[in-house]
Amino acid sequence: MLQIILLVLGLILLIVFSNIFVDSSTSLANGFKIPKMVVALTIASFCTCAPELAVSFSSLENYDVSIANVIGSCIANILLIIGIGSLIRPIKIETTTVKREIPLLILSSISFCLLFLDGKLSRYDSLVLMLLFLLFCLYLYRMIKRFKKVEETDIKINKLKSFVLTIFSLFVIVIGSDLVVDSTLYLSSTYNIAPKLISMIVIVIGTSLPELMITITSAKKGEFDMTVGNIVGSNIFNICIVLGLPILIFGGVISSSFNYVDLFLLVLSPLLFYIFCKSKMTITRLEGAIMIFVFLLYYSYLIFF
Repeated sequence: MLQIILLVLGLILLIVFSNIFVDSSTSLANGFKIPKMVVALTIASFCTCAPELAVSFSSLENYDVSIANVIGSCIANILLIIGIGSLIRPIKIETTTVKREIPLLILSSISFCLLFLDGKLSRYDSLVLMLLFLLFCLYLYRMIKRFKKVEETDIKINKLKSFVLTIFSLFVIVIGSDLVVDSTLYLSSTYNIAPKLISMIVIVIGTSLPELMITITSAKKGEFDMTVGNIVGSNIFNICIVLGLPILIFGGVISSSFNYVDLFLLVLSPLLFYIFCKSKMTITRLEGAIMIFVFLLYYSYLIFF
């Protein structure tokens, strides 16, 4: 009974504080003359990856969990979360996002798959991933320098209050996600669910809850930069840091549990995202439904094959 209460409490925290985060971070971006996309690509995406990073460090002795955490989260972030967001409201995409941010994500995904084709990831491989992350940081720096004009917003919060609310809401979002994941894992083990399914379903979906809640809230408010930037930044951070950093510190990993289907979906997800974005600079409800359908097909394969 206690675990069910904690599960419900975690979901409530996610819903309430995701709404606060979107409002305060938007105000923060305007107050400090920072593009909303930069806020989404940095503060939002990096902090909402905290559950994945924690899982990655704590599960290094179980390589399958660490790698499933990254591969599953990246696939779910795009196919499931962007798909759900576009069903709520068609997502408008900026030209620079299609030309620069999503191609960076595709490059990171393809690089990871090429490095992992032999089922191994060494410290040298992790250095490649870290270099890709430095390239992403360089792009963010240049984006800030290029930024001249700030959009106006109706949200009236002073800079200090906006900053405190942004950081605090992210902190609570991570706490809420931990409550949901921990209580779900406990309930799953009680009912003897297979460890592989726990990794790819419970842990992956659970640690993606912060991105999901921020995406849903942003989509409802029409903050499309926050919606897209949060997912793009999260996936790049997942691939390059969540997996790359623990390997760089503690050594390489070996796993034979992942096949070409998993790697194909990891690359297909951002490619599908790119194609849909470029077509009409909008991800429509139909395209969102296609993304969710592909996600369900993949997870059906995981469960039944």
